[in-house]
Order: sequence, then structure tokens, then C-alpha cells
Amino acid sequence: MTGQARIPIVAIVGRPNVGKSTLFNRYAGHRRALVANTPGLTRDRIVEALEIEGRRILLVDTAGLDPDAREGLPAAVQAQAESAVAEADAILFVVDGKAGLLPADEAIARTLRRTEKPLTLVVNKIDRPDLHSDRLLDFYGLGFERVSGVSAEHGAGAFDALEALVEALPPAAQADEEAGEGTRVALAGRPNVGKSSLLNRMLGEERVVVSDLPGTTRDAVDIAFEHEGQRLVLVDTAGLRRPGRRSGTGERVGALMAVRALERAEVALLVIDADEGLTDQDAHVARMSRDMGCASLILANKWDLVPRERRSQVLEQIEHGLRFMSDAPILPVSAKTGKAVAKLVPAVIEVARVAGHRVATAELNRWLADVVARHDPGMAQRGPRRRRQKLLYATQIGVHPPSFAIFCTDADGVQPAYRRFLENRLRESFGFAGTPIRLHMRNRRESDPQPS
Repeated sequence: MTGQARIPIVAIVGRPNVGKSTLFNRYAGHRRALVANTPGLTRDRIVEALEIEGRRILLVDTAGLDPDAREGLPAAVQAQAESAVAEADAILFVVDGKAGLLPADEAIARTLRRTEKPLTLVVNKIDRPDLHSDRLLDFYGLGFERVSGVSAEHGAGAFDALEALVEALPPAAQADEEAGEGTRVALAGRPNVGKSSLLNRMLGEERVVVSDLPGTTRDAVDIAFEHEGQRLVLVDTAGLRRPGRRSGTGERVGALMAVRALERAEVALLVIDADEGLTDQDAHVARMSRDMGCASLILANKWDLVPRERRSQVLEQIEHGLRFMSDAPILPVSAKTGKAVAKLVPAVIEVARVAGHRVATAELNRWLADVVARHDPGMAQRGPRRRRQKLLYATQIGVHPPSFAIFCTDADGVQPAYRRFLENRLRESFGFAGTPIRLHMRNRRESDPQPS
């Protein structure tokens, strides 16, 4: 992934109940979505990779960013807007056309007007064309150049608004040359789980400041180091702010920053507070790492605080809550005592190696023939007709994550359960533990020549 153009992030921002998630789902469910609709990952997904007008983007639904309720809803919404201004490449600002312009919309608009990044004001719930002009009139006063009336529920105008925003993005720029830097490793997790403490323990020195205040850090910190000839770059997604600038709404980890860090990383260290146990927000971060294609290690930090009689229960809870990525190793660690921290770098190197492994085409096709012989893919339904599904051959088309194209007689007819079966057999046969696997089913006629 090094040396490639970075994928722009488009953030959907707005107050609650304006239809942000409905709009996100409208985009994510469209045929232009490139990320597979993987069972077990669709609930509460907040990131989706799309191709719009020939350009890949990462769409982020800020409605799923789990704001801190203790700070109050207005502060949380404002923090999302600030995070979008800081971290996104373009912004979809969603308002409710039925409710009209509200003070909360104006407050968010004041924050968003400070950015020079492309922005489209999306007036949602414009379901009747005859009301289009009247409903938009009040919102033009917010001072944004691009204003679009849409219906997220019915789809009217939705893709026109997104396409116009993507067109306004600057030309794709190549990423900074990172090929010689080594494996990029993102430390990700919710606030105050000990990411910065673990980073310092891994490095053996206080390279980043640690605070007991949740979410006091925001800027990503890249630190390169070498371990037994292996070069790595650690990205602390909970970077630092100067103490004098710490205040209320800004003191949270920016989820958009986590998306950016994971998009650049090859390996994610998912840090969980073992003493508190797995939370919904931990699962959010884990899903993001899978969606970004990162190989992953799950770190149960603060293990020293977990009583011995609870330890097996804690591990079972983590395994159950993250069962959609059951292949990822779980490592109990303690940044405070140093327990098992020495195992982290070798474990990172191993999962990075696995994620970069290539299977020879001949070996892969011997595997495919054996799998199909053991478990037939069954019949494919095409309209009123049913025909025997045949998997013809396979080839690996990428790494980080390992990606495979399987050519068959009816790609749309391959059932989700059989896709999961193929993925599980790939993991077992070739040792793809800790990394997502991308399967691309493609149509091929039986008479077409197959690769040697």
C-alpha cells in the first residue's frame, strides 16, 4: 500500500436525526460499493469504500462514532464537526429539510465554514419536487456554495450530491514515499485504554506523553524504529495536544483520525481495556480495521488489574464480541508492568508476513479442486432456471490484505455461506491468521482457457 495515492475521506456530518445513517446506507448499498457485504460486519459499520466517478473514497458516517454522552449531545456533535474539519478531505453536511433551519445547524455551520475543503450542504427529506425550492431557501443563508436537496430514504438526488463533491476534490496525489520505512503499525482503540503507554513500553522510552484524562490526544504520531533488522513505523492514533490547549469538546480521540491511520497501516494493534472488558466502541474500532484491510492483533491491556479468577471470562467475552474476526490473535499485555510487551514486535512481524503471503497459482488451484470435491457449491438460481454451479479456477490478485479471484459459471449465484466456507478453508490451508481475506467471484465460461 506504500507509494499509492491516498484514498480521500468523505465525512457525513450533522446533528442527530437528520438522516446521516440513512444517507450512508443509501451510498453503501449501491452497486458502486467495492467493499464486500461481509456477514457479521454490516451492523454499525461506519466506514465504506466506494468508487464514485472512477475515484475511490472512504465514506465515514459520524453518526456511528459514539460521542461521549457525559459532555452532552451538543458538545459531541460539535466535536464531530471539528474532527471532520481537521481530518476529512471533503464533508457532506446534512440538515433536515422538513424540520427547517435550527440553531444547532447554524452552530455546526460556523465550524464548517472555517475549512477550505470541499463541502456540500445536503438538505435531506426533500421528498416532493414541488417543495424543493421552498425548502432549500432558508439553508442558502448558511453560506455554502454547493447546496443539494435529496431524499436519503428514496435516493432522489443523493448520488448527484456525492458525485459533485467528489468532483470538487483536488486531483489524486501520490502518497509520501514510504516503501523504505518498513511495516506501518497503527495503535487503535477507544480513549484511555493505554495506547500511548503501550507505545512507550514497546519503545523502551517516554516518546509520547501519557495522561489519565480520556481522549486528551488527537494528532497522529509516527515513530520509526528497528527490531532485529526489521523496520517498523508505529502510529499512535491518540497523538498529543499541548497541555495549554486541552479543553472540553476537543479532548477525545478523533475517529476520523483512526480511519486515516488505519487506511495507511498494514497492521492494527487493537487495544482493549481488559479490566473494563470489551465495549461496543471496541467493536467499532475492530470493524474499521477489518474494513481497511489491516492485519490485526487484539491486545487485552491492563491485564495486571484483572483478577485471576476473571481472566478466562474476560478472554471469552472478547472472543465472543469479536467473533467476526475470530482469526485475530488475542494477547494479554500490561503496559504498566511490561507483561508480554516483548512479544508484540515479533507478533506484528508475523501477522504482517502472513498478510503479505502469496500462494502460487498451481498450489491454489489444487486447493480449489480439493475443496470443491469435498463440498460442492450446489445449484445457482438464475431467474426461473437452476444450474449446477462450477468453480473453475482461482488466482491471487493482491496482498495486504490477501485477495483472490475465483472464476465460476455464475458469480452472483455463489451463496454467502459458501463464500464464508471458502474463506475459512483458505485460512486453514495457508495460515492466513490475523488478516482479512478478500474474495472476488468472477464469471467465466467453461470453454474459456484457464491459466497454466
